[in-house]
Amino acid sequence: MTKEQDNKAIVGRWFRDFWGNPWNPAVVDELATPDILLQYSLHEPRRGRDDVKQFMIGFREAFPDLHFEGAADLIAEDDYVVGRWKGGGTHTGPAFSDFLIGSLPAASGRKMYFTGTTVLRVRDGRIAEEIGLDDGVTALQQLGLLKAA
Repeated sequence: MTKEQDNKAIVGRWFRDFWGNPWNPAVVDELATPDILLQYSLHEPRRGRDDVKQFMIGFREAFPDLHFEGAADLIAEDDYVVGRWKGGGTHTGPAFSDFLIGSLPAASGRKMYFTGTTVLRVRDGRIAEEIGLDDGVTALQQLGLLKAA
């Protein structure tokens, strides 16, 4: 397999085990570098395995059905892999205040479903960066945290 094929396999597994449902917390230690950067528009950037795991634990407690899946084939070049995705979930868990704008009271029942594109950098067979551009405006509007114009 080529380096690009190897990297696509690593990212494919990351998407399935980290962003899928059910998620596998052990995948963070297995596939992420110790200093991983996870960055999306809805949340503060996360740095390091423990920070990334704590983020996902809280996100999944608030949205137990949270799931994301690929919306197109992965594209790879050298150390970078690009993926398009879609997904979301229903807020049925505890209060959630991790969004950069607003917070949700416990079990609001509000749903979000949105899309995005993510660029991941693979270093020595592990995810070093996951930087995504998501449709956070849509998600925040669906959750009632941002009013439509």
